[in-house]
Amino acid sequence: MQKKDLALLLERLRIEPKKNKYYIQALTHSSYANERGLAGYAHNERLEFLGDAVLGLVVSEMLYSRFKEFPEGKLTRIRSQLVREETLARLAQELGLGVNLRLSKGEAASGGRQRASILADALEALIAAIYLDLGFTEVQRVAREIYEELLTCLENGTLSKDYKTLMQEYAQGRLATTPEYRIVSEEGPDHFKTFVANFIINDRVYGEGSGRTKKEAEQEAARSAYEQLISHKK
Repeated sequence: MQKKDLALLLERLRIEPKKNKYYIQALTHSSYANERGLAGYAHNERLEFLGDAVLGLVVSEMLYSRFKEFPEGKLTRIRSQLVREETLARLAQELGLGVNLRLSKGEAASGGRQRASILADALEALIAAIYLDLGFTEVQRVAREIYEELLTCLENGTLSKDYKTLMQEYAQGRLATTPEYRIVSEEGPDHFKTFVANFIINDRVYGEGSGRTKKEAEQEAARSAYEQLISHKK
C-alpha cells in the first residue's frame, strides 16, 4: 500500500483523517505483521472486532429509520444480510480496498486481495478506524454512502436473496422441520480451499453448492435447493 493509495481511498470516502495510523492498521493483515515482525497488535484483528459491533449498530439505525413499516423480524433478517461476509466483501471490492491491503508476499500471491473473508474483515476494521478517529456521526455518514445502492435495491425489492434464510423459512413453514447443511468435500491447500456443501431436508439432498468458504458453499447449496423446490413453482 502506497501513501497515495490510502490518500485516494480516504478522499473517495470524503474523510479528513486526524490520525492516519488507524487507517494503516485497518488495512494491515496479520500475515503482513507476522512477516515483518511487527510488535503487538499492528494488524487489523482488534479493529475488526470493534468494527463489527459499530457496523451492526449503524446498519440497525439505518434500517430502523428508513423502513418504518418493517417489523422486528424482517429488520433482523435484512440486517444479517447487509453485514454478512459476502455483502461486506462486495462493498470492499467496490471501494477498492484490495489494492490498499498490506499482505504478506505469500498471501498476496495466493489471491488474498480478492478473498472475501480478508476484504470483509478489512471493511469492518476501516469502520472502526473511522469511529476511533472521527466519531460515530462520521461513521454514519460513510455507512449511508457505502450502503445507499443496496438500500435503494431493498426499497425496490431487488436486493439479492439470502437463500439460506429463504430455505429455512420454507422448511419450517411448509415442512415443520429445519434444513441441514453438510460439508461433503474440501479440496486445495489451506489458503485456497474449495468447499462443497449439501442442502438436506429429512435426510434427502435437495441442493449442492461450492465456494471458497463453508458459508459460501452452504449459500450456494441453499440457492440450488431454492431453484428446485420453490423458484420453478412460481
